[in-house]
Amino acid sequence: MNNPNAWLQFALYVGALVLITKPLGLYLVQVLDVQGRTWLDRIVKPFERITYRVCGIDPALEQGWVGYTLSLLIFSLVGMLMTYFILRFQDHLPLNPQGLPGLAPHLAFNTAASFTTNTNWQSYTGESTMSYFSQMVALAIHNFMSAASGIAVAAALVRGIARHSARTIGNFWADIVRVTYYVLVPICLVFALFLVSQGIIQNFKPYTTAKTFEAFTIQVPKVDAAGKPVMAADGKTPVMVDQSVDTQTIVQGPVASQIAIKMLGTNGGGYVNANAAHPFENPTPLSNFFQMLSIFAIPSALTYFLGRMVKNQKHGWSVWCAMFAMFACGVLVCWKAESSGNPIHQKLGVSAADGNMEGKEVRFGIFSSALFATITTDASCGAVNAMHDSFTPIGGLVPMFNIETGEVIFGGVGAGLYGMLIFVILAVFIAGLMVGRTPEYLGKKIEAYDVKLVMLVLMVLSATILGFTAWASVTAWGQAGLNNAGPHGFSEMLYAFSSCVGNNGSAFAGLTAAPADGDPHWDTALGIAMLVGRFLMIVPILALAGNLAGKKLIPSSAGTFRTEGFTFIALLIGTVLLVGALTFLPALAVGPIVEHYLMGAGTLF
Repeated sequence: MNNPNAWLQFALYVGALVLITKPLGLYLVQVLDVQGRTWLDRIVKPFERITYRVCGIDPALEQGWVGYTLSLLIFSLVGMLMTYFILRFQDHLPLNPQGLPGLAPHLAFNTAASFTTNTNWQSYTGESTMSYFSQMVALAIHNFMSAASGIAVAAALVRGIARHSARTIGNFWADIVRVTYYVLVPICLVFALFLVSQGIIQNFKPYTTAKTFEAFTIQVPKVDAAGKPVMAADGKTPVMVDQSVDTQTIVQGPVASQIAIKMLGTNGGGYVNANAAHPFENPTPLSNFFQMLSIFAIPSALTYFLGRMVKNQKHGWSVWCAMFAMFACGVLVCWKAESSGNPIHQKLGVSAADGNMEGKEVRFGIFSSALFATITTDASCGAVNAMHDSFTPIGGLVPMFNIETGEVIFGGVGAGLYGMLIFVILAVFIAGLMVGRTPEYLGKKIEAYDVKLVMLVLMVLSATILGFTAWASVTAWGQAGLNNAGPHGFSEMLYAFSSCVGNNGSAFAGLTAAPADGDPHWDTALGIAMLVGRFLMIVPILALAGNLAGKKLIPSSAGTFRTEGFTFIALLIGTVLLVGALTFLPALAVGPIVEHYLMGAGTLF
């Protein structure tokens, strides 16, 4: 870790993040106020009005939590069905120069659920599965809509906290229109142009076929006359045959536009299978830096939005500090683990000073890979510029644990803030129990109903991750998808369900969710996990918003627990870590932790 350049990069990243937090937070305050005025009004306002008129939306007509929730669910359901049918029948739709076929039902379901929930888990290889139409219409549009929905839910919860004796928490339709038109689209237009300047492609050309310098041989599954894989005697393993290759297919398409919203909206779904490790998605150190910055931009700004809305800016900054402290610790632990390298590699002659470069791009190196991995799993992004499956056990534990905290360390756009506010309310409740008085949060009593909703959210996260992992670990289909045995194989399962329930989308890439025999179990189970992790958490959060909005304000007193300062930050961090540690420590112990000790003893998996 004695790398001055790495420390300088980290300092520049933190400095840039701090600099954009306040101005972007103030802008979000203007955007999320239906009557608010922004500097983009002259350009965007006409489009906003036309949209309201065409869709029959009255932006001034606010909704209670039930109406807000139903609007969100209906909007998400319609979008998911649209995506499913586009993917199933993409071979009959335009902008498909490669003539790619429609997706199988289970893969279309998994992908539709994935992009609807802002998870962007990919059980497919983007460049060989998705047409340009599917990439732009089915997937990129969801990148905007799911991100806008997350911000809308966060805004609704903040309004519930800020208001008193109120029955409404905003207008869902107005929120997503304004977030999309005033925040996501303008920033992505500028960001996409910047990415093009760095070398990311943006075109509609057919894929390019290039001749290689020399032919090479690969092994591919043998297929029968019907094009189906031929299985070995066990009925599970495909028969492999040699194939000579002397050409290379170079992907083309509208990449830059999708990468912009992929990062800004914490979506993470790559245009190509290698994601941000591919030079067409992330060609330079500068593009890498700004992609990392864009992941945290809106989640960080939303903490300032929180402080401004509740008229307590110190509280907003305290939440930011709690997020940042956990983020910094994660970066340092992951960086240290990867810099230390693998002792088994070192016995084979690899220098300890080289660290663990397995699965990493040379142009990024160890620190940028560790930083990217921590950021993308702190946020519910899922984009990767290195393969987490190739990290050391402790290096891989960091992104896994980040997700299992509920991805509240800045988190996804909107999702990070409303997830952290769940822990804020729990921390305030714990503080109230410590001093023997009714818990209060920003002038409102936290009562039994509020705590039940908070615990429901936390139980959905933990029960779904651990329940699905336990089920997969004892079934034939679950074990068939693994690329590794022992604790690393278990980590692949645990990471997959943590990622999908946490709506992250990254993976321990050794897991095969779409096997050659077309078994639908993994795709179906992961798709259900994504829907549960998104919507069974959002519903109680919006119910909490409605309940808090209706409460009366009570004056603070000498016994009121202050929600800013070091004590509050420490309690909040402790609450997040204790809930995560107590819930997931047993599973982590039989996965990456035991693998770490076995690695030291010279055992590989």
